[in-house]
This record gives sequence, C-alpha cells and structure tokens, in this order.
Amino acid sequence: MKQHRYESRIQWTGNMGEGTATYRSYSRKFTLAGSGKPEIAGSSDPVFRGDSDRYNPEEMLVAALSSCHMLSYLHVCAVNKIVVLAYEDRAEGTMQERPDGSGIFTGVQLNPKVTISPESDAERARELHHKAHELCFIANSVNFPVEAAPVIVQS
Repeated sequence: MKQHRYESRIQWTGNMGEGTATYRSYSRKFTLAGSGKPEIAGSSDPVFRGDSDRYNPEEMLVAALSSCHMLSYLHVCAVNKIVVLAYEDRAEGTMQERPDGSGIFTGVQLNPKVTISPESDAERARELHHKAHELCFIANSVNFPVEAAPVIVQS
C-alpha cells in the first residue's frame, strides 16, 4: 500500500507581551505555512476569542472536505466523459460544544453547484457525487457524516 506524507508548520503569533499569563492576555493568532507556499492567517473562532479576519481550524476542516470532494468529483467526471465547466460549493459544518468546553463536529453539508456541458449526462453527473464521496481521502478520515446536495446545471 502506498503511503504519502504531508507536512505543515504552525507558528503562534499571539503573544501580546505576557504570553498565556491569563485567558485574556494573549491573542489566538497563528500562521500556517508549507514549503514554498503562501502563509495562511489563522486564529480561533471569534466565539473563542479569535479574530474573524482569519481562518479558524473549523473553517479549514470544512474547506478541506469541500475541496477534497471537488477534486475527487472532477476526476470521476473526467474519466466518465462528463465535462464540468464550473464548480462552486457553499459547504457548512456543524460543531456541537460540550459542557466541558470540548467540541465535536456532528456533520458537514456540501452544496456543490456544478455546470456541465450540454452534451454531458446530467443524471450521471449527479450520481458521480456518490463516487467522489467514496474516493475523498478527507471524508474517509472523519467520524461524522459528510453529505452532498448537488445542483447540476447544463449550460
């Protein structure tokens, strides 16, 4: 079985002079970087004292599921002669906070809108979302449901 390795670097940039002396004495800002790639500005969710101008880990998880599904879908469409002309998704994740302060994702809803060529089979294009879900590495790695409600548009 093939193995692939992935690496990222996280650097906390939120020391406002006192470090984590108190719950309110530090910022939740961080940068995410990879070799030779632009940095991504991150923080916690604003509900947890984060910066709303930066991506939070929960948004990045939803984005990872959405982008993985999209890339898997584009692949299965290409090998099944479905010509995709445009693809967009407005994915939504739901996290439930527990009384002890921990949390758990309870689901992610993908809402892809896919535009296909007039010659492509719209029903087959819809069915291929199931195959894309089966192939998605990220969806196969989470312990909560990931559902897709695709809209197929023929141009």
